[in-house]
Amino acid sequence: MNDYVVKAIALQDQVRAYAIRSTETVREAQRRHDTLPTSSVALGRSMTAGAILGAMMKGEEKLTIKIDGGGPIGTILVDANAKGEVRGYVSNPRTHFELKESGKLDVKRAVGTNGTFSVSKDVGMNQPFVGQVPIETGEIGEDFTSYIMNSEQTPSSVGVGVLVNADDTIQAAGGFIIQLLPGTSEETIQFLEDRLQQIPSISSMVEDGLTPEKMLEEVLGAGNISILEIMPIHFQCQCSRERIASAIISLGQQEIQDMIEEDGKAEAQCHFCNEYYLFTKDDLEQLLEKTI
Repeated sequence: MNDYVVKAIALQDQVRAYAIRSTETVREAQRRHDTLPTSSVALGRSMTAGAILGAMMKGEEKLTIKIDGGGPIGTILVDANAKGEVRGYVSNPRTHFELKESGKLDVKRAVGTNGTFSVSKDVGMNQPFVGQVPIETGEIGEDFTSYIMNSEQTPSSVGVGVLVNADDTIQAAGGFIIQLLPGTSEETIQFLEDRLQQIPSISSMVEDGLTPEKMLEEVLGAGNISILEIMPIHFQCQCSRERIASAIISLGQQEIQDMIEEDGKAEAQCHFCNEYYLFTKDDLEQLLEKTI
């Protein structure tokens, strides 16, 4: 099954709701970065919520999420856009700890709680809009909730879950974001608070294979939801050999000549997708000709 995000309106147009299946997307990130379970969950939760935030945008708009809690995992960086494309990486993908007494992975310990959560949105203006808040828990979902509440002034609830197999591959991933619209009644707010207390954990819903539509029914109640759009989601990196070549050309004649004489080659590796690019001496000489 392919990944997708569902956009919906609910409870008499008082609530905006999103839910996502991100299993293949997170699985691809784990494969590319060879993350261990704790890192896989931290990155997967971040990419899952990031993909939903990207789906909230329009046209060519895009965003970058940076989570730096001071923990051993280092920085988590996620890019997403309005086309359903998302990519991400962690500084230290092999970070992993034994399970906590509760039987859950210690994501908080890996991420840390002494740092910042920031989102930079490129909406086609001269400068991106940047929102930043202190990291609340290091558990990712709560930190997305804090960001949306404090930076975007939108009361929200974020639930994200990632399950890892015994061989470190991804079993399932998904989540939801529920947002109150202006003028939401106290009755609806109370209804939502009660539902959020009663529903299964997001990890349980993901493990049970609930579709995004079914997740929203669990949270909001069957019959209370109107689906507005279904958008495909997938791991997609913007790097390419052509882009790297353009970057080398931009270094200028002398820099390229130095590469040819000193190393006889140039190498580059993308942080986001781990793709490796090699430019031989012949390749560099061809690029050098383009600077003349």
